[in-house]
Amino acid sequence: MSGEMVRFALVGCLAVAVQMGVYQLLLPYAAEAVANTVAYVVSFALNFVLSTRYTFRVKASGRRALGFAFSHAVNYVMQTLALLLFLAMGVPPRWAQLPMFAVCVPLNFVLVRFFLKDGK
Repeated sequence: MSGEMVRFALVGCLAVAVQMGVYQLLLPYAAEAVANTVAYVVSFALNFVLSTRYTFRVKASGRRALGFAFSHAVNYVMQTLALLLFLAMGVPPRWAQLPMFAVCVPLNFVLVRFFLKDGK
């Protein structure tokens, strides 16, 4: 595993922890999809800063920010659909994010890497 992949995993774990924490805090007060959306936005901001500075070690730019936002818009749609699917399958709301992340994280790495590093 390359250093970049290790850094992506570390930043990703932190972003997931932040997203899950905010989701869990909001769950008693909001619908699952709303709680996940707010949690996603908070996690997104942290993730962009850490992804540019630490993971891929590139300078943040408007173009990279737009690519990052696009990749995360795709990821957000995938996460929301996966979350709703797992909820419909009977996974308890408290745990539905776990299989959602297992499905969405690998594709997110490919998209983010392309837009931050390869897509210059």
